[in-house]
Amino acid sequence: MTATTDGSTGALGPRATSASGPTETTPATGGDLLATAQRATARSVEFLLGRQDAQGWWKGDLQTNVTMDAEDLLLRQFLGVLDARTTEAAGLFIRGEQRADGTWATFHGGPGELSATIEAYVALRLAGDHPDEPHMARASQWVREQGGIAASRVFTRIWLALFGWWKWEDLPELPPEMIFLPKWFPLNIYDFGCWARQTIVPLTIVSAKRPVRPAPFALDELHSGTAAVPAKTSAPVTSWDGAFQRLDRVLHAYHRIAPRRLRRTAMNAAARWIIERQENDGCWGGIQPPAVYSVIALHLLGYDLDHPVMRAGLESLDRFAVWREDGARMIEACQSPVWDTCLATIALADAGVDPDHPALVKAADWMLGEEIVRPGDWSVRRPGLAPGGWAFEFHNDNYPDIDDTAEVILALRRVSHPEPERIDAAIERGARWNLGMQSRNGAWGAFDADNTSPFPNRLPFCDFGEVIDPPSADVTAHVVEMLAYEGKSHHPRTRRGIEWLLAEQETSGAWFGRWGVNYVYGTGSVVPALVAAGLPASHPAIRRAVSWLESVQNEDGGWGEDLRSYRDDQWIGRGATTASQTAWALLALLAAGERESKAVERGIACLAAAQREDGSWDEPYFTGTGFPWDFSINYHLYRQVFPLTALGRYVHGEPLAARTGSRKGG
Repeated sequence: MTATTDGSTGALGPRATSASGPTETTPATGGDLLATAQRATARSVEFLLGRQDAQGWWKGDLQTNVTMDAEDLLLRQFLGVLDARTTEAAGLFIRGEQRADGTWATFHGGPGELSATIEAYVALRLAGDHPDEPHMARASQWVREQGGIAASRVFTRIWLALFGWWKWEDLPELPPEMIFLPKWFPLNIYDFGCWARQTIVPLTIVSAKRPVRPAPFALDELHSGTAAVPAKTSAPVTSWDGAFQRLDRVLHAYHRIAPRRLRRTAMNAAARWIIERQENDGCWGGIQPPAVYSVIALHLLGYDLDHPVMRAGLESLDRFAVWREDGARMIEACQSPVWDTCLATIALADAGVDPDHPALVKAADWMLGEEIVRPGDWSVRRPGLAPGGWAFEFHNDNYPDIDDTAEVILALRRVSHPEPERIDAAIERGARWNLGMQSRNGAWGAFDADNTSPFPNRLPFCDFGEVIDPPSADVTAHVVEMLAYEGKSHHPRTRRGIEWLLAEQETSGAWFGRWGVNYVYGTGSVVPALVAAGLPASHPAIRRAVSWLESVQNEDGGWGEDLRSYRDDQWIGRGATTASQTAWALLALLAAGERESKAVERGIACLAAAQREDGSWDEPYFTGTGFPWDFSINYHLYRQVFPLTALGRYVHGEPLAARTGSRKGG
């Protein structure tokens, strides 16, 4: 895989540098602005069309943080397959991500993060960097000042325990016997979100086996000098935290006395569960972390590296590598071709590309081929629901995505396909599946229905981010918008979704963004959905949203919101201007009938002025999330598809699906 050409070098701002030099963001008005927007739209269309794969899909890099790269090296070291080329390339990338103070952050411009810094440091030690080198000494000093390894997250200490750098008995316990818990019992594996479920099941095997491979070096320089395990104050036994602390103590005691036959049976059952969920390409759920832990778990159970399951798993991990022109190697946590392709199709169609354009037909054909037509883990909660939907990745038949399914349907409706009956049949299956995945509260999560147990997040083991999949405003909005365009605005389930969205609006007028940063994303998703479902632009909820967006517009005419808004209210709606977040705000304002407003004019002028000569935009900031705050994502295609969608809707008005009368009746 080669690097993309949309490198990140700066944010949008009062002046944006393009290939021909700096471009002033002097706002155009009236006909001048329309002409400017038309030119920007045409350049963007050309850029995006030129990046379609021959098979019909689009995919931008999915950039996260260096823990992916560090853990990839640690896995290869653990298995004894680490080679010099991979090590050198990974080291080059990790060094390039280090901040001046010696730390590593988990998003662009963010603060140093302890676990990421520890893992990056260890990876560079594997790559041959000496502790006395200045960049390493700065890192280790900072780690010690933050409390050392003992203060890092559980997952970091698990990786260190694999090599004897941490004691297994000082880690929270998670027994493989939990695979036997019935689906109605608290803390059964289906109480966890699909991403956590796929990670935790193999880790129960690792936790039971407690392997230690010889460490290639010591890590004394990463300890703070205090006790290896910081003393923890026990919470009151009557509190949930106190109860789970004591449960962990019980599980540690059980580890010492667990019946061997029962434990062996549990580990074998967990192994079967893992193998049954391996995808055709060898990966697990199309996500790198579950694949890494599944390979380790199966290896510990005696599967050698030449076993077909292991060989396919290791080969799948290589496909997460992005090799850059400078020789550096970045690991993607996941790949997003279905998501990128449906968003690109919507953007091009709304920008005026003919519905029967070969690129759109080819994209539709590829998306049709990616439809999932067999049950997966979602059917545990919805056993009677017929399958039909789309996942996020190339291969992930076990976990179709409710959000992707809604957006794929919106994309397919924009294409004039030579076989319309194929389109109609796939859309009917997808819409029916989405309706059936509604949670009891009237909203939709990303992968499962009613995945809202309060218990998984309280486990001491689960400190790595969100481990459940509750409904969110952004996913619910996309489903409501899709159902509206399918003529189901008055369907009882759609109305319940609308009611939930209205109840979730913040007092400020914004909506929280679960899968994008943050309130700008949530608001940019909900307002178009509510308008599509029939709420008038004069509705109080719409007017409050418009007022909020206008109040947080940056001086340069754009919008931005820092990831710190997930933890600090002072950052809500505040941050350096980005192309994707400016587009999200514009999509909401345009849907609300604000096309002639000063806010929209300034936003369109900002996007047009910041566009590069090749029709693209630059965006180093992370505007996507895996887990709010804990795991952030820079989707490299967001900076292209969302600005084009906003420009297209400014130039052409209502989305093409509505203008061409392609909504279904009923």
